[in-house]
Amino acid sequence: MNNATRDVDTVDVVVVGAGQAGLSSAYHLARAGLDHVVLDHAPRPGGAWQYRWPSLTYGRVHGMHALPGMELTGADPLRPSSEVIGEYFASYEDRFDLRVRRPVDVSAVREGDGGDHGRLRVETSAGVWSARALINATGTWDRPFWPRYPGQETFRGRQLHTADYPGPQEFAGARVIVVGGGTSAVQHLLEIAEVAAETTWVTRRPPVFRDGGFGEAEGRAAVALVDERVRRGLPPQSVVSVTGLPLNEAVRAGLASGVLDRRPVFDRITATGAVWADGSRVDADVILWATGFRAAVDHLAPLRLREPGGGIRVEGTRAVRDERVHLVGYGPSASTIGANRAGGAAVREIRRLLTRERVGSPAA
Repeated sequence: MNNATRDVDTVDVVVVGAGQAGLSSAYHLARAGLDHVVLDHAPRPGGAWQYRWPSLTYGRVHGMHALPGMELTGADPLRPSSEVIGEYFASYEDRFDLRVRRPVDVSAVREGDGGDHGRLRVETSAGVWSARALINATGTWDRPFWPRYPGQETFRGRQLHTADYPGPQEFAGARVIVVGGGTSAVQHLLEIAEVAAETTWVTRRPPVFRDGGFGEAEGRAAVALVDERVRRGLPPQSVVSVTGLPLNEAVRAGLASGVLDRRPVFDRITATGAVWADGSRVDADVILWATGFRAAVDHLAPLRLREPGGGIRVEGTRAVRDERVHLVGYGPSASTIGANRAGGAAVREIRRLLTRERVGSPAA
């Protein structure tokens, strides 16, 4: 798209996304006194939380950490997490006067041209921004991963992804196959089994359940595993994928009842269900793909940041191929506490970059 004739707004930093990572980054940018704008494509505050299904109440949220400078207190654990966290994010934006612009879709980030050489050109549905640095905080919710299996297009029932999960009520009396080995798959199964005629759980690898505590040392070890992949330029795994599934009371009950009796992935999908390599089959009305998400970074494609391994190689939060670009909430900083810390780290590095530019010294 050629936006050369359109007016261009000039700022020090553009933040793309206003979820946990984006708001944390904006908080630190404001404290640092850097001129910035926050662009968010969602219609209202709440990041990806605003799209969560109603039955995911705040009391069932796994590992929600408060944003810097403002705790989330007094929340009713029985209220939907989409409401609780959406209201918290809205209050946070007001408290710190973050002035998020929404809804704004970012279509491309590319090298500036003409008088903007050395700056980044951020093209959006609301105009064009020229920035000296960019914090990408777009998360993964907009890129649900749908695996492909033979016969998938012939299935006459309903197929949907966690991104479209409406809660268990729509599966009453249905035969449901849930595909995926993560926390969302387990939550879906435990809910749906209470109303469905039959459920079947399918995973590529045997699930690993984590019994006992998960302290700071275990958390650091898990983050280190994810960080290693990102440093090698591979697509990041989620932190949860390397920690295992928590063996809580509900999960124990699901194991005991057989709801969480996992089967390996089927060989192919038919019009009426799925068939395994040994010839066994399961009839189904619904296939629910709880197969995770991928990083939403397509708008960065013009900068050619991807490595041969398919990911963006990151040191800390900085893209190795372009020091002006920081990815917060990507890979090891994808957890809520990780996003908070990464927002501050990204702003510190950007301050050093802008200071070098102002004094005209060469990059270190």
